[in-house]
Amino acid sequence: MTEARTRAARAHEVSDLDKRIIEQLQEDGRRPFTQMATDLGVSEAAVRARTGRLISEGILQVVGVTDPLKLGFQQMAMIGLKVQADRLIEAAQEIAAFPETDYVVVTAGTYDILVECVAENNDALLVFLSTKLRKVQGVRETETFVYLRLLKQSYQWGTR
Repeated sequence: MTEARTRAARAHEVSDLDKRIIEQLQEDGRRPFTQMATDLGVSEAAVRARTGRLISEGILQVVGVTDPLKLGFQQMAMIGLKVQADRLIEAAQEIAAFPETDYVVVTAGTYDILVECVAENNDALLVFLSTKLRKVQGVRETETFVYLRLLKQSYQWGTR
């Protein structure tokens, strides 16, 4: 491995302290640096610097997560898509730009792309499926799995 590659790999390393900071932010994204520093036994400057690095390197995002159902959206669905191989990435990027989608992933298996959609109601979901999703060039087939009850949605991973 070249020296530049070694340096680049090291730049994205996540230390045990970084993981402990991430765990604290996953519990409460508004936790003050001073409180985290006290809890972790390090300086506030260390917590601030490490958090800044994790954010700038794209390892960490601190965002407000909402429950779409409590905001008045009444319908959520996971949609499996079969797409022409030569249009896979372009189709996924186009679908990811739709405001109705909050999760788009290219997969291996039965479906080429999985899409999570949040809609105001059944009519809005139907409009999304028929006037947007199925008109994306390369989409051959879709199967929609409407959520009846959301039992778990977690954003705490990768540190334990």
